[in-house]
Amino acid sequence: MNGSHSLPGSDDITRFVLPNGITLLSRSNFNSPSVSLSGYIPAGSLFDSDEKLGLADFATIALMRGTHTRSFEKIYDSLESVGATLGFSAGTHTSGFSGRALVEDLPLLCDLLADSLRNPAYPADEIERLRTQLLTGLAIRAQDTGDSAAMAFDKIVFGDHPYARPDDGYPETVRAITRDDIAAYHQRCFGPHGLTISIVGAVEPAFVLDQISRVLGDWQNPSQPPLPALPEVRPMTESVKEHISLSGKSQTDIVVGVLGLTRRSPDYMAASLGNSILGQFGMMGRIGDVVREQSGLAYYASSNLSAGVGPGTWEVSAGVNPANVEKALELIVAEIRLFIEQGVSPEELQDSQDNFVGRLPLTMESNAGVANSLLNIERHELGLDYYRHYEELVRAVTSEMVLETARKYLNPDRLAIATCGP
Repeated sequence: MNGSHSLPGSDDITRFVLPNGITLLSRSNFNSPSVSLSGYIPAGSLFDSDEKLGLADFATIALMRGTHTRSFEKIYDSLESVGATLGFSAGTHTSGFSGRALVEDLPLLCDLLADSLRNPAYPADEIERLRTQLLTGLAIRAQDTGDSAAMAFDKIVFGDHPYARPDDGYPETVRAITRDDIAAYHQRCFGPHGLTISIVGAVEPAFVLDQISRVLGDWQNPSQPPLPALPEVRPMTESVKEHISLSGKSQTDIVVGVLGLTRRSPDYMAASLGNSILGQFGMMGRIGDVVREQSGLAYYASSNLSAGVGPGTWEVSAGVNPANVEKALELIVAEIRLFIEQGVSPEELQDSQDNFVGRLPLTMESNAGVANSLLNIERHELGLDYYRHYEELVRAVTSEMVLETARKYLNPDRLAIATCGP
């Protein structure tokens, strides 16, 4: 198959909703002997209190540290003996999982997934080992200028909104989390409602449905709560600048930007193409060209547009010699100003559109890529034929639309500016 119909669509994606609320997406690919599994459950750091921030992260990472029927060693021996993988991670709104196996080992992968989701034992010794690892990671984060600048930036943009908090918490909050807290969080927040699973590979959808129904079809949790409602984020009314001082560093990291948009916003595609031109395409777009290539002021410089269930950020980040911070900031702000004054040329826009269209099939080359793409359309309600219409959505964006969107979100007089270095 070639052309748009090699992309997933309503004629080759099978979508089931189980009686207990689990959504299952499947697509066959018999050109590969393997199968990829991805998914998410609506349980994340939105449920965490400020005092025990990092609880969702801790509980989710600990799911595979032993269940009521399998030890930590038995879980990993089972996976390694067949060359399969399975892992969990937590975010703000959801906790995700992904795995891969040969098709004949899909029943085993489903068994291990369900056992981890439903029956974690949270052995006390494993919890303490994991706590030590988490605290080591947080100590490393505290000495990372990029991470520190990014956290300070989020705090400026989001204020007292949950998005200002790091999902993995702080050393003092992770130390405060008890095994009972972890078990209670799992018992309350994990359940079938909103659980979404995507399975892609050399397998028929009916077999996928049988396997998930077998291991998760009878799962119930009547007390499983809906995700907490998100408060509104108040946009900034003036520029705010903050510097985090870390002694002994040879680089200062800069993050400059604004509150962005949600993934479902009608402005998303125009903003995404605009961001590509501003600081992604080629040698990191206009930002990379001006700050890094022409001026030689940065080790790296690029822009990023994040957009999810709630509003993300539109930001420029750069790593510079501490002596060049002010010069680099001036160039970045000047480039943002130019971007909203002059917009983008038809040639720049077409280059980025060609890149977007050409890149899409590459993300679908693997079963894992397709599985994640199916989750994306389910999570953001984009429709099963979204990828079939993707090229026309990209091509429909005009230079005027990019300019209008940039002016709507990027205000050079209302920027959050965070720096971290010596």
